[in-house]
Order: sequence, then C-alpha cells, then structure tokens
Amino acid sequence: MTAALPQEKLDAIYYEHAGSMPFVRRISFLARHRLCRHFLKVMRPSPTDRVLDVGVSDEVSIEANMLEQIFPIRENLTCASLSDGSAILEAYPGVRHETIAPHQPLPFADDSFDIVYSNAVLEHAGCAEQQRFFLSELCRVARRRFVAVPNRFFPVEHHTGLPFVHWLPASGFRRLLRGTRYDAWSREENLNYVSAAALRELWPAEPPVIAHSGIGLGPLRSNLVAYNP
Repeated sequence: MTAALPQEKLDAIYYEHAGSMPFVRRISFLARHRLCRHFLKVMRPSPTDRVLDVGVSDEVSIEANMLEQIFPIRENLTCASLSDGSAILEAYPGVRHETIAPHQPLPFADDSFDIVYSNAVLEHAGCAEQQRFFLSELCRVARRRFVAVPNRFFPVEHHTGLPFVHWLPASGFRRLLRGTRYDAWSREENLNYVSAAALRELWPAEPPVIAHSGIGLGPLRSNLVAYNP
C-alpha cells in the first residue's frame, strides 16, 4: 500500500485537483470565510486569548489559511504545520509557527493555549484511532476547541471537485477513485471522512456542540464543526 502523503503534498494535490476549478475555488473561499466567521462568533476570542491553529498550509492563496487572513490580533496566533513555516511567517507577519509531525504529540505543554482551531485536518489524520489521538492532542493543549471537517453530504466533494461521488459508501468511493488522477484520495490514510456521530464518539473531552457551517442549507452545508466553547 502506498504510504500516506504528508499534509503539504495533500495541500498541493488539493489545489491541483479541486483548486484548479474556478467554481470550486469560489465555493471553497466562501465556505472557509464563513467557517472562520462562525469560529469568531461562537468562540469569541478575547484580545488576550492565545490561539493555536493546527494544520496551516504552505499554499498561500486567497482561500488558504483563512484564519490567518482575518484574525484580528496575529500576535496571539500560533500556527502549526508540517513545514518549517517560512512561507507562513512571510505571508502572515506577526504570527508564530511551530513544526509538528504526523501521529506525534503536539510540541506544547498541557493547556498552553486558550483556544485551539483546526480546519480540514482531521479527515487526513488516518484511521479512527489516529483521528482519536489527533483530537486528544487538541483537547490536551487547550480547554476550548473548534474542529471543522468537510461534510460528506455537501453535493461537491471537497478534494476532487467531483459531484456526489462521496455519497457512495466509503468502499465504493475509494474503488471509484483508485487508479485515477484522484488515486491519493482513495486511500484511508489520506482521506477518511468523519460524520457527526463519529465526531461525538471520537471526541475525548466533554461532549462537543456539533453544527453545520460554511455554505449550503441545513444538513447539506459544506462543513461540520465540533466545539467546546
């Protein structure tokens, strides 16, 4: 089996695939912008709150790293990514950066931050147990957490830009993409959708609020969010 791709490679493939379609990029921009506004509304970070964003991308564009673009006090924001952070620090002056490793503990002490934010990372964390570990690390480093994932019931698949293919059972979705230009997304270690029920079951702390966010209507909105305000 092909090894899991590092997050920066997944980012590049995303922008090569779904990100190469102007309509899909517009959807992505609107969804991420509304998601970050949702975060600011429900988490209400104060001027002194220390915020950690886990899973920042080296792909600097209008739709990438939305929190870094709109966060009011960048000096309070720490970005965590798999890269050395040079592109991130150049693009968003004022933020801090820490390099992290897949499936390893985050390099922070318990309760180092007031709020932790993570968007579009959990579905790339691997199997359910690896996803549980990732969530446990987010909960360890901050008492208030906000985690967003793609909603499988949104009509357009986030990573490929293809309509409805992800409505198939996971085995059928993976079989359909295997051997195509979207092969990377056919592998659980690279893409493993998380439902609302799975978010509740995997969450290691007090039960989170589960909501739909992004664009669309009701349960068909583009993103699921789980948070402890």
